[in-house]
Amino acid sequence: MKITKFRKKIQLTNDGSLQFFFAGTGGAFNKTHFQNNLIVIKGKDHVLIDCGSLCPYALKTFNTNLTEIRAFLPTHSHSDHIGGLEEAAFLNFYITKQKPEMVITDQYKKILWEDSLKGALSYGEEKNPGVLFTFDDYFSQIRPVELKGTPRPVYEANVGSINLKLIRTRHVQCPGADWDNIFYSVGVLIDNRVFFSGDTKFDPSLLNWVEKNFNPEWIFHECIFAKSSVHSSYEELSTLPLELKKKMLLCHYSENYRDFSPKKDGFAGFAERGLYYTF
Repeated sequence: MKITKFRKKIQLTNDGSLQFFFAGTGGAFNKTHFQNNLIVIKGKDHVLIDCGSLCPYALKTFNTNLTEIRAFLPTHSHSDHIGGLEEAAFLNFYITKQKPEMVITDQYKKILWEDSLKGALSYGEEKNPGVLFTFDDYFSQIRPVELKGTPRPVYEANVGSINLKLIRTRHVQCPGADWDNIFYSVGVLIDNRVFFSGDTKFDPSLLNWVEKNFNPEWIFHECIFAKSSVHSSYEELSTLPLELKKKMLLCHYSENYRDFSPKKDGFAGFAERGLYYTF
């Protein structure tokens, strides 16, 4: 992995290498490092994984406008992951007159629209009275295909040359194990090379399955510094095998992250905004 620093504005195209750039690396309430929102770039293609409420401003600090993002992939419906999508929808509808793409299953499309976006986006002056806008007025859906024979739901899609596998995670605690009825959240495997956990409780079975079947080169894993029923704690992640931790960079952290020394504890370190990670 090669790490280079940001210059002038975010470059949304490259020479064809797989590249990560974090608009932010913080948890939901981190105002210093913004939110854990990741741009994946490869050749002429890119996708923003999660667009939180602070994401439009975070992009602006890198001299980049939200309207330059042409593809989105929301992992779940908490505001630090989808809070900027309303702004993205309105900016594109009224200013660029274009519909960005969104990688989203039919199941989650309905949840995202009905429970989060519909309240503001369904009403607009360009529809006849009584006729409401829908998700499809604002975004073009890239519909992932569900893979067969996996221990948990896994969906696959492509944004141009970027291959994405959406792997269901257990984030918000719910009774039972019925994936159709628990809170929707996913991690993302990119090009079968790099795994981005999204938000998840500590879940060794998830990591073991990804490791066994894909052996990713690197893992970017969410982390908080206290015990939690909805996130992976630093203490829990520290119990993982050293070979796994050596290729794991931690993200989604709080502002006191400097109180911890991940490299001394066997991790690759903390992910940082303002850097290009090229694989």
